[in-house]
Amino acid sequence: MIKSLAAICVAPHLPFVIDEILVDGPGAGEVLVEIAASGLCHTDLTAIEGSNSSCVYPAVLGHEGAGRVIETGPGVSTLRPGDHVIPLYGPECGVCKMCLSRRTNLCWSIKSTRDRGVMPDGSPRFRWQGEPLHHFMGTSTFSRYTVVPEIALCRIREDAPLDTVCLLGCGVTTGVGAALADVREGDNVVVFGLGGIGVNIVQGARIAGAHAIIGVDLHASKAQIARELGMTHYVDASAGRVLEEIRDVCDGGADVAFECTGHVAVMRQALDCCHAGWGTCVLLGVEPRDALMQVPPVAVRYGRTVKGSYFGGVRGRTGLGRIVDLYMDGHIDIDRLVTRRLPFEQINRGFELMVSGESLRSVVSFT
Repeated sequence: MIKSLAAICVAPHLPFVIDEILVDGPGAGEVLVEIAASGLCHTDLTAIEGSNSSCVYPAVLGHEGAGRVIETGPGVSTLRPGDHVIPLYGPECGVCKMCLSRRTNLCWSIKSTRDRGVMPDGSPRFRWQGEPLHHFMGTSTFSRYTVVPEIALCRIREDAPLDTVCLLGCGVTTGVGAALADVREGDNVVVFGLGGIGVNIVQGARIAGAHAIIGVDLHASKAQIARELGMTHYVDASAGRVLEEIRDVCDGGADVAFECTGHVAVMRQALDCCHAGWGTCVLLGVEPRDALMQVPPVAVRYGRTVKGSYFGGVRGRTGLGRIVDLYMDGHIDIDRLVTRRLPFEQINRGFELMVSGESLRSVVSFT
């Protein structure tokens, strides 16, 4: 058992308590990881706000981190101390029906325990003030030391800077991967929400050879970096003519529209802007608990498709290395996405900047 500085989400709508917790050593099939840095993601914000159904309080949040292996538990064969790793909120066991199907990157082998905030054996590895403390998304990167199942860790090249590639644990990979999966050369693409995922869809669409890349957002301040990454047109979501402007640019509708906000009304806009006959609407935003999207059959009867994307369709343990290489080879830009670098103790300030729209992505570091 070791001591670890952590940000504890005691209950919804409260700031993090920054305190020392106790972390047990890894059990069978588990790995103790020292987190170097972690990005602050909107999905963490949904847990802070109380709308994330998979969060059990009190918990150590965080799912966009990178670090080094400190210790491995019994049975771990693919990792050793010193390896650089990115924790995965979506594991890849390689032997379940989902993994073997090769039709999806989803792996639900440990989903039931992960969503209860515990390790696969049903118990947590964290303790705070003498009581058990829950994990979040199987990763809990807002603790200097965390324990993660071996099947939820991707070993990465050691020359990749941990305080930057930590963003590959969620936002960058989700965006770039989704675009590379669904955008064809010459497509007209619309991105609703130019946050951490949206701007990376812009990058992925550029790499895929899209013709027009239209960004839609309420904050014009986000347009500049999106343009630098490949966006060709910007639509002000507050102006009230979103669909009309998109159709004007796309000659009738988008080939692919990506929704990254999690707002049901925006999801419907994303579907409605798609071209009849072949347009695809891809949902990536995390919606509020019990939210429903109402879609009249005619909206899809004429050939439109609605689909979801989880981690951009990337298989974490076997596919994330390719995204790391794209960054290291200069094809995608991550450094420019980090608008704030903060010491870990200022994590509450980082989320304030996110909510106010002043920060695209903040990264907190333990060193």
